[in-house]
Amino acid sequence: MNNSRRDFIRSASTMMAAAAMPSALNAFPKLVAPSDRLNVAAIGINGMGWADLTAMLKNPAAQCVALCDVDKNVLDKRAAELAQKGIKVKTYSDYRKLLESKDIDAVIIGTPDHWHALQMTEACAAGKDVYVEKPIGNSIAECNAMVAAQERHQRVVQVGQWQRSQQHFKDAIDFVYSGKLGQVRLVKAWAYMGWMKSIPKKPDGTPPAGVDYAMWLGPALKRPFNPNRFHFNFRWYWDYAGGLMTDWGVHLLDYAFLGMKAQRPKSIMAAGGKFAYPDDAAETPDTLTTVYEFDGFNIQWEHAIGIDGGPYGRDHGIAFIGNNGTLVLDRGGWEVIPEKDKMEAVPRKPKVDDGLDLHTKNFVEVIKSRKFSDLHTPIQAGANVAINAQMGNIAFKTGKKIYWDAANNRFKDEEANKFLAAQYHNGYNIPK
Repeated sequence: MNNSRRDFIRSASTMMAAAAMPSALNAFPKLVAPSDRLNVAAIGINGMGWADLTAMLKNPAAQCVALCDVDKNVLDKRAAELAQKGIKVKTYSDYRKLLESKDIDAVIIGTPDHWHALQMTEACAAGKDVYVEKPIGNSIAECNAMVAAQERHQRVVQVGQWQRSQQHFKDAIDFVYSGKLGQVRLVKAWAYMGWMKSIPKKPDGTPPAGVDYAMWLGPALKRPFNPNRFHFNFRWYWDYAGGLMTDWGVHLLDYAFLGMKAQRPKSIMAAGGKFAYPDDAAETPDTLTTVYEFDGFNIQWEHAIGIDGGPYGRDHGIAFIGNNGTLVLDRGGWEVIPEKDKMEAVPRKPKVDDGLDLHTKNFVEVIKSRKFSDLHTPIQAGANVAINAQMGNIAFKTGKKIYWDAANNRFKDEEANKFLAAQYHNGYNIPK
């Protein structure tokens, strides 16, 4: 980062007066000298990485200078889209070469889950601030290593759980904290994904031209290329991700744990399986119920692929069930359903803003102010929910009710402890 940009970042707190405006675009001056802008690069740009970059570029204080993807077809497509907007970028197929650039201030990591830990920790070590997609890691050990890397290198790290930047989510949690619901004994979080269908089995084959498949695999077990495991559908394979539990679960369980100010449960149990599509190509369960036990309350997770009819008539949401009433929250708004005559109903309060725009705006603001406490989803918050989601999957894999040993940061069951760390392959080592 050149001296001009450093001076700009140090003095940027004076520019934040407009931060309360609803549009991310209005949070900064309309004209920012190129030498005073943050140079941003994106690693993994096929899906959410591209969405994150698009939102960030609405901010005049950020400019994209580089893209990285192991699929040259995607890389060329995105570079061409930026070129149409007058944005010329360098392109990379190897993220390590990108991280060597001294001209890059911050990186977006939108790669498959099994790559997040390595890329985030190496980006921090390279002096970059990081916007990393959720879930932050593909194992509990990775999550812990990512927190340690942020704390060691003192980089700004925002996790892509953008609901934490939406006003109606904040308002709903404030209502939970008010105590009006009475004692909350059960919190339900769920994702019923009717739009997701069965994944037909496909034969192994040759990677598409332009794809560096070895780099795509990275630390994952070396397997023949299969189109089902590539791009979006990698989510349904244990080598790379954790299914709906870690995909949607980290978004929704995040608010369940936040509303209850909860960290680690005493115990976890889970049951489910491939009930809807037992013979299709996916590995992770299409149906799952997980229960987290705390003192005085439980948190329950449910997911079902191929069904839209979730609790309270919603395909996703969080319900705080109290003695006086139930608060139901989803991405569209929130309401309170009274328990008989114990409290007044609260009609549905709809969403009022764009969470992703505000989340990327918050990231840029904190890069400039260096006030880490202003981050809406710091790495510690992302790790809390990612670790709990991993616990749910571990309980499913063991088929047991498992107990957490908080003093030693491990399970009391040795079979469960075998899943604490992801297995790295191909010469890669889990970050220490």
